Amino acid sequence: MPRFTIHDLAETIDARAAAGGEASYTRKLLDKGAEHCAKKFGEEAVETVIAAVENDRAHLIAEGADLLYHFLVLLKARGVKLEEVEAALDKRTNMSGLEEKASRKGGS
Repeated sequence: MPRFTIHDLAETIDARAAAGGEASYTRKLLDKGAEHCAKKFGEEAVETVIAAVENDRAHLIAEGADLLYHFLVLLKARGVKLEEVEAALDKRTNMSGLEEKASRKGGS
C-alpha cells in the first residue's frame, strides 16, 4: 500500500491552489491572503499544543495533520517551497542542535 507523504500533501495543495471555484478550502484560504493563512496556522499550533498537554493521542494526531496542512498552505501563500524548508533542515543536520541554535542571530 503506498504511503501518503508530506510531498503528496504539498502537491495536492498546489493543485487546489491552481484550481478556481468555491469547492476548494485551500483556494479560499489563499484568496484571503498570507496573513489569514498565518493566523490559521497559529490557531492550529495552539490546538496541537493543547492536544499534547492533554495527552490525547488521537487528538494530537488529528491536530498535527491540520498543523502540517496549514503550514504548507502558509508556505504556498508566501511563495516558499517545501524543498526550501527541507534544504534548511538539511544544513542543520551537519551540526548539533545546540550549535545550530547558537549560529542563528542572537542565539535564539
